[in-house]
Amino acid sequence: MIGTDMSAQVRALAAEHPEIAACLDPERVADQHRRATGLLHQQDDFGDAGSGGRGESYVVAQRSVMTRARGIGRLLDLVAADRRATSRLVLDLLGGDGLVSRVAELTGRTDTVVATCDASPFMVEQAWARGIPAVRQRAESLLFRDASVGGVLLAYGSHHIPVARRGTVAREAFRVLQPGGVFVLHDFLTDSPVDVWFRKVVDVYAATGHDHPHFARDEAASYLRSAGFEKVGTRLMDDSFVVTGATKDAAREELGRYMADMYGLTRLYAELGPRDTHRRTFELVCDIFRYEDADGVPREVETSLAAEEDVWSVTMPREALVVCGRKPGAAA
Repeated sequence: MIGTDMSAQVRALAAEHPEIAACLDPERVADQHRRATGLLHQQDDFGDAGSGGRGESYVVAQRSVMTRARGIGRLLDLVAADRRATSRLVLDLLGGDGLVSRVAELTGRTDTVVATCDASPFMVEQAWARGIPAVRQRAESLLFRDASVGGVLLAYGSHHIPVARRGTVAREAFRVLQPGGVFVLHDFLTDSPVDVWFRKVVDVYAATGHDHPHFARDEAASYLRSAGFEKVGTRLMDDSFVVTGATKDAAREELGRYMADMYGLTRLYAELGPRDTHRRTFELVCDIFRYEDADGVPREVETSLAAEEDVWSVTMPREALVVCGRKPGAAA
């Protein structure tokens, strides 16, 4: 299986994606290959159900490729906007089964070549099954050469990295970036609605639980500055989910299904069955995902009819913490 076989990944990259293969560091790849047995026996929350992971339900959710496209597009814009490096290659360090790569392709981006990276063999296997180039590596121990890539994206799961290792990830991103390359770190604030969702829903109903601390407001920026990045900036970004359905109820149920599958709410499925789980999950989403804009105007889950398309749309507001930094200098 290619997800567990580093040599097979390297061969496939060399044959099909030489731009990515050329950036790998043979010594680092060989070292990981020697340590492969130990890596495979580490806990994998995104493995298959047989190993106790929630990877299978996560993959099912990601069939709805464009649900998270709004936020993903903005993250890719941030990687490209301030980049002074020559390489188009962007490492998606927590890439799962390749969702960012698929969104980039479907939206016709030509400014970016995405290399999907993940520590989970199951996720890497799923990416390759979709024809997406993927590398099994940990975010704090990258297999790429020094100064070889134009961008690094750490998103949609940064909180899974233990606090003690987050600074190491920033230093590794700095190492592999060309001068002028951009690092974008995305996660969610402690005590935000997303944090509440994980603590009150995912930790209770997912087989894997969810005991992973999110980020304090100034935490991520401190990692980038300590690693040597310049022009470090912090912002809050709209990262809403958008789903559609033929009727209002169908659209709402689809959001419930997406959230239940994406976060592996297996205990809720066992308790209520599929349809009632989707409805109950939608209710929980409406209770938790509430924000206020700068003027105090509330933002909640919104259902609307797109008349020109004759479909119903449901938007779930989500506000992400995003920190960007650039490696000093510019590629020759």
